[in-house]
Amino acid sequence: MSRILITSALPYINGIKHLGTLAGSMLPADVYARFQRARGRETLYICATDEHGTPTELAAAEAGLDPATFCALAHAVQADLGEKFGLRWDHFGRSSSPQNHRLTQRFAQQLWEAGFIEERITQQVYSNADRRFLPDRYVIGTCPHCGYESARGDQCENCTRVLDPADLLHPRSAVSGSTDIEIRDSKHLFLRQSLFADRLRVWIDSKKGEWPLLVTSIALKWLDEGLQDRGITRDLAWGVPVNASEWGPNPDGATPDIEGLAGKVFYVWFDAPIEYIAATAEWADARAVEAGTGPAPDADWERWWRQPEAHDVKYVEFMGKDNVPFHTVGFPCTLMGANERLDAAGRWSVVNTAPWKVVDELKGFNWLDYYGGRFSTSQNRGVFMDQALELLAPDYWRWWIVANAPETSDASFVWEQFQMQVNADLADVLGNFVNRICKFAETRFEGIVPPRGEITALESRLSGDLALRLAELTQHLEDREFRKATTALRQIWVLGNGYLTEAAPWTAIKTDVARAGTVVNIGLNLVALFARLSSPFIPFAAARIADAIGEASPGPWPAPGVGSLGLPDDLEPGRPIHAPEVLFRKVENDQVAEWRARFGGPESA
Repeated sequence: MSRILITSALPYINGIKHLGTLAGSMLPADVYARFQRARGRETLYICATDEHGTPTELAAAEAGLDPATFCALAHAVQADLGEKFGLRWDHFGRSSSPQNHRLTQRFAQQLWEAGFIEERITQQVYSNADRRFLPDRYVIGTCPHCGYESARGDQCENCTRVLDPADLLHPRSAVSGSTDIEIRDSKHLFLRQSLFADRLRVWIDSKKGEWPLLVTSIALKWLDEGLQDRGITRDLAWGVPVNASEWGPNPDGATPDIEGLAGKVFYVWFDAPIEYIAATAEWADARAVEAGTGPAPDADWERWWRQPEAHDVKYVEFMGKDNVPFHTVGFPCTLMGANERLDAAGRWSVVNTAPWKVVDELKGFNWLDYYGGRFSTSQNRGVFMDQALELLAPDYWRWWIVANAPETSDASFVWEQFQMQVNADLADVLGNFVNRICKFAETRFEGIVPPRGEITALESRLSGDLALRLAELTQHLEDREFRKATTALRQIWVLGNGYLTEAAPWTAIKTDVARAGTVVNIGLNLVALFARLSSPFIPFAAARIADAIGEASPGPWPAPGVGSLGLPDDLEPGRPIHAPEVLFRKVENDQVAEWRARFGGPESA
């Protein structure tokens, strides 16, 4: 595939995100996007804020704002924090955008007219105390499956099972806490997911071995338990309005109940994934406006999402395990359903000559916990993005999170382990290497790159070791194995330190200046190499490293075997260099003590 389309789970608009949100989607997606760009591949990384639903309405009311104003302000905060963390989205959109309104309504109309949406009278929870219908997630009670006492009416966070509010034991309103709730009839639209169960199973089975076991096991669990049709509308004011008056008849010849659906909006789990596509349209429109040509033609964004133009696109999604079911079942049903039609006799037929692209690779993550307990936005437990940036530069956090990515099991943030790892990897290994070779070149070679002389067996061995580790690092990133990738990168940094220690230019210079110059030449070229390889992970430090050896940026990802005997040789002799300021200052014990007191230690979990 020559083009890479990347999406990460949409962060909800309500509240500053914590480190667990970074670990579960946005940061790995950014590392992967930076790596693919460095390899010269056309790459589009799309994300957005998820802005609809009752939590937005309630948060806006609490802030004394209307939902639209609240979302605009909150989006700006999240975009700013993401950029400060080095998240290099190509576009960071909004699910409340006009583009998403149009596309959501378009998909719903196509699904209705194709026979994949039907009307049903449902029993909705109504809170007499709050004088409103309660969306599923705002009914809280005990999960009937695992006994978790704070399960929501749409899904249990503990066992991840999908629920209906009527399933909950001892239900209560999440708004007021009142148990004075009743069930009322309300007409809603349902996506007939059950019709897609066989197709989804074949598709998911084909991904075994390609997708993480976490992802396929969650998806197949949903299918094994019996895929249920899903309500896609809600009794709310804030959201994408149902446009039933524009719909034609379904395959049975029925038209929608326009009066019964009046005032409804689409459920956030229907419109939010569509925002991936809509945000791509937002990106294309923004580029066109910047170029002075006005809104972009559909072809500018459809080339990423619709065949045959998207035949060379590999679509990769990143998300936490709680989002997996909606992206392996719900969103694929929407895309598949828009490509086909179900007639009155139950026969399927292809109606879309430009079918929508479904995900090729899906990287799912477990939880990143805080001392074994959940990071929690609602309970303000753990370190949040704005707080993290008050304490340390973003590269500290980026490195630790990626090196401890919860890929195969839940991971836990512990201050003492964080301190030990960033000090060892970033300060002692990478920072030490860059500092000592650049300072030696400054003091003993007048701050320029000396010429390279005779290559010895030591350099030949280094060349072979570098080639092996570079191949491993490249493959791990291609496979989206982030913990393995950071291990391989650290081993490359260690090779540089080991080479300097063994070659000892500070000793060689006493008797053989030319030999010392060769070692320094190779050492400075290793600095350039380290900047390139580190850039996806720690981009701010990588830029400073590149500047130290006279590079405007870290440069492209290196191809195997480049340079003399496979050794890097990007820096021409005579080029001025300088030793950078300390790249990574060590995290001290008194800092850890202070931060534990502020954010809590094991007792906070």
